[in-house]
Amino acid sequence: MITLAIAEDHQSLIDGILLLLKYEEDISIVGIANDGETLLEIVQKKQPMVVITDIKMPKIDGIAATKLIKKDFPNTKIIAFTMFDQEEAVSQMMAAGASGYLLKNSPLEEVLCAIKSVVLGNTFYDKEINISYFDKKSISTNTKNILSKSEKEILQLIGLGKTSSEIANLRFTSVSTVEKHRKNMLFKLGLSGKGELLRYALDKKYDF
Repeated sequence: MITLAIAEDHQSLIDGILLLLKYEEDISIVGIANDGETLLEIVQKKQPMVVITDIKMPKIDGIAATKLIKKDFPNTKIIAFTMFDQEEAVSQMMAAGASGYLLKNSPLEEVLCAIKSVVLGNTFYDKEINISYFDKKSISTNTKNILSKSEKEILQLIGLGKTSSEIANLRFTSVSTVEKHRKNMLFKLGLSGKGELLRYALDKKYDF
């Protein structure tokens, strides 16, 4: 069971997420907060697996709350859910320890995708965010330079010369999912293209 806490100062958005997740039998919402201070109280008491939080909130903003949560509960996965698409906001949130970043103008179904992705140890970025523009040096090495288990497995297959289509078949997943992993790995490793990703895999001899 995935336990989830939501922090958002607009109740209508919370209601939308609750409606979306109402029939998800593997997700249990353990707390709802309208400010960062209440969110921290919920996390302390309930220790949810995943937290969805806005950035701009009363009392304690989402970036500060994320830092505090990750300090005490490093295994908790945090997803930013915000209107801010600026490079600085994204970089600060991810550097604080967030595993996902969603924009509020995205379909609510993306929230469910993000939850399931971060629980598996992956990162999840809104499709409207170009992560190649971020200042990679500002991202915490403890949270961004370590590849997830799925990313390591895909990188090994890349090193074997497999295409995205072949990797998708081997992993029983979609090509788009493999491509998303590729994009995330490029960002984490500070690389700029598929060729560099292949060279990285070969240079490391799969020792990731």
